[in-house]
Amino acid sequence: MPHYYPIMLDVRDRRVVVIGGDRIAAEKVQAFAACGAQVCVIAPECCAELEQLVQKLGPQVELWRRTYQPGDLEGAFVVIATTRAPELVEAIWNEAQQRGQLLNIVDLPERCNFITPSILRRDQLTVAVSTEGASPGLAKLIRQELEQHFPPAYGTFLRLAAEARALLRAQGVTYEQRDAFFQEFYRSSVLAHLEAGAEREARALIGGLLRKYGVEVPQSFSDNEAEAADGHPQAS
Repeated sequence: MPHYYPIMLDVRDRRVVVIGGDRIAAEKVQAFAACGAQVCVIAPECCAELEQLVQKLGPQVELWRRTYQPGDLEGAFVVIATTRAPELVEAIWNEAQQRGQLLNIVDLPERCNFITPSILRRDQLTVAVSTEGASPGLAKLIRQELEQHFPPAYGTFLRLAAEARALLRAQGVTYEQRDAFFQEFYRSSVLAHLEAGAEREARALIGGLLRKYGVEVPQSFSDNEAEAADGHPQAS
């Protein structure tokens, strides 16, 4: 088995072809569509989940109700196939190889030039776990355990960190000072406030940290009523 090189693909407005109509195909369609891809599904029959997705996503998903035919991969950036039929597998592999496309035939690593990890998402935070195909079940288990360490509040936590970073850069705070700011930011009770549902108090705490570094703080990070500086979460 090769040692895979991990990357993050930008598939916005790129054509992704999914060959297959089963539940796994539906999961792939949903994942790629959520990342902005234009998805083409090729399958003579579709499971109920896939039919619902096609209806829900509208023009973002194109459905060809037939089996794969040579030439169907024209213009595709990524190709996913869930078929197990040997003749179809070889035909898809050969066409994708000729076109230099990214191809994953599910559960057939010898007919893939990339594999997909088990993914944990919290908005812009993405944690990917891979065993390089040796044990997908273990990768899934590790990802499920990580979900306990990265609760949904991490999505807002990252968004607020990005807002703070933009202010620091816009107002000329040096790299060294920005690094020191985020050391305090990540050790503060901001995340605890967010987990308690108190975003107002979290923003007020961030505002206080920004002022400490000489940043002029917008109203979105100001709250005269919030007593967040003591580091204890409050109910909103």
